[in-house]
Amino acid sequence: MEHPTVPTELTPVANNERIQALDVVRGFALIGILMMNVEFFNRATADIGNGIPAGLTGANFWVSYFVQYFVTGKFWTIFSLLFGMGFAVMLTRAERAGRGFVVPYMRRIAALAAFGIMHHIFLFAGDILVSYSVAAVALLIVLYGRAKWILLAMALCIAGGIVFDMKWLFGQAAGLAFFGVVAWWLRGEQRMKRFGKPPVIAFILMLIGLLLMLGGAAAWAAPNVPKEARIGLPILGFALFALGFLTKRHHADKPGRAWRLGVGIYCFSFFMMTAAGASMYFLPEKPVAAVTKEQIKKEKEQTAEREKMRKEREERVKKETAVLSKGSYSEAVALRAEAFPEQAAGEVGFATILVGMFLIGTWFVRSGVMEKAQAHLPLFRKLALFGLPIGIGMGLIASAIATHPTPGSHGADGFQFAMGLQMLGNLPASLGYVSLVILMLYSASPLNKVSVLAPFGRMALTNYLTQSLVASTFFFGYGFGNWGISRIDQMLFVVVLAAAQIVFSHVWLSRFRYGPVEWLWRAITYWTIPPMRIGASAPAAAVAKPA
Repeated sequence: MEHPTVPTELTPVANNERIQALDVVRGFALIGILMMNVEFFNRATADIGNGIPAGLTGANFWVSYFVQYFVTGKFWTIFSLLFGMGFAVMLTRAERAGRGFVVPYMRRIAALAAFGIMHHIFLFAGDILVSYSVAAVALLIVLYGRAKWILLAMALCIAGGIVFDMKWLFGQAAGLAFFGVVAWWLRGEQRMKRFGKPPVIAFILMLIGLLLMLGGAAAWAAPNVPKEARIGLPILGFALFALGFLTKRHHADKPGRAWRLGVGIYCFSFFMMTAAGASMYFLPEKPVAAVTKEQIKKEKEQTAEREKMRKEREERVKKETAVLSKGSYSEAVALRAEAFPEQAAGEVGFATILVGMFLIGTWFVRSGVMEKAQAHLPLFRKLALFGLPIGIGMGLIASAIATHPTPGSHGADGFQFAMGLQMLGNLPASLGYVSLVILMLYSASPLNKVSVLAPFGRMALTNYLTQSLVASTFFFGYGFGNWGISRIDQMLFVVVLAAAQIVFSHVWLSRFRYGPVEWLWRAITYWTIPPMRIGASAPAAAVAKPA
């Protein structure tokens, strides 16, 4: 694998170096995040992913419907794109100036993780910052990691899992293996000497895919093979073969690898969910000639495990609802602190998706599209024209499937199909939303007033954390106790808080260079004290050692 050279010093971004479009899109995304999060200041976070609550009617139902299919999933993907863009801006400036990157960026990641942990424990269990910090480390592995160190880290995780009986370390090893393969795909240049000299990674993917499809065909022919194997093997095989074939066709386009890989990572994950869900939704169970005692026992165990998980989730929802609606602040902190380790252990899995979004965002900056957004308006028009109807359309189809199961679907199987379809649609929808905002920003109509969101977006981290501070105080029992208000009133809260934050951001940035948390984040990142007030001179930046 090729290893990019890492340059030797960094300084904070000056105001005249900022990309306005990024700030405006950040502000837009913050509003969407607040619209999505406000529900879970009135509902247990253990219920995240379970769709619209039962029993809603009238306007409250339609508010929930709008948020579920026009907002949910679209805005964390936008923020993920923006995170990748921010990474690329910092890297690009470092390369142009011949300055260090990795050491300051590691400090940046560590600070973000610290903010996220404190946010999760002291304010809101729906934090996303820890996820981004883990995924940022994964992105560094993908871009700079060396094979021997990745393999060593995997070996240590596996050994630790065996010796200390810490099964969660096996998941970390699997994540490292995934990031190693992604790094190979992105940076590897090895080619086969035969078969038309395809990239080695493409040949391996096609070979594994072909073997899995053959295995799936054999599973359909053999008696008493579980439905999961009949469905899963050919779907996974087809996906890997298709990925290998596309790699063979497009791997030579080195500048375009990042976005292709990012799209591939995102779509592969949710294609598998969608295809498996669709198969279980539409295909009836294949009758078997005889059912063995082992199969009956296995089915009973699986049913018992599902029931156990359902009851555990219901207990978590009940406990969280009781504590947050009526409990004290210390009880809420203890509850969130208790839940944090389990959530943190699963962050590597989510990071596999986030890395894909980061790579797409990185491409947008490294290609010059975001730095010269006005010159790329035709691209943004295409993304808006196709991304929005395709992405939102997939979500609406998903809503029809989730709310109108067909006879013969097996209950939750229809939900899995719908969820996968919605998640697949989130990527084109998020790209469409971003493009629409940029088109508005550079239009000659009053729509360009969307630029009012720029200061709001410049203070994104401060405003994100402040949203949680205000919402937790307003809704939770240890504050004003407005837990469980109607969905309409929740949206009114969103409008008032977002408007207040937009005004506050304008006032603050008319006097200061950065938001309060952004200032602290920059101080940690660059290991220097940046000037806070406008007009104050900056101290000399600390020199970072080459990584």
